[in-house]
Amino acid sequence: MAIVATARLKFKNSDVEAPGAFGYGIALLLAGVEEEHSLNRAAKRMGMAYSKAWRIVREAEAQLGYDLLARDGARGSTLTDKGKRALEVFWSIQRDVDAILAQRAHELEDL
Repeated sequence: MAIVATARLKFKNSDVEAPGAFGYGIALLLAGVEEEHSLNRAAKRMGMAYSKAWRIVREAEAQLGYDLLARDGARGSTLTDKGKRALEVFWSIQRDVDAILAQRAHELEDL
């Protein structure tokens, strides 16, 4: 038997009483915007309605206190510098957590 452990990070601002968080879903959405240069295309690629994508972005921005996307009307969207950095930090922390879980999950196998 092989035990596999997983965890999904979610960051919320304890000083903000707004819905949403910065987590795995918004990270995937932002990665899609970075590739597609469009929130609409990134949302469609994920099978998500554009209106839901906007809501998720706005909620994450409210939690973090800064803009994640620079919107340019018909030209699409790009990540702000802070948006890029937030995405980098999120994936870095997620990799660290995954590595710790992979190292420790075996402890449950031999009980």
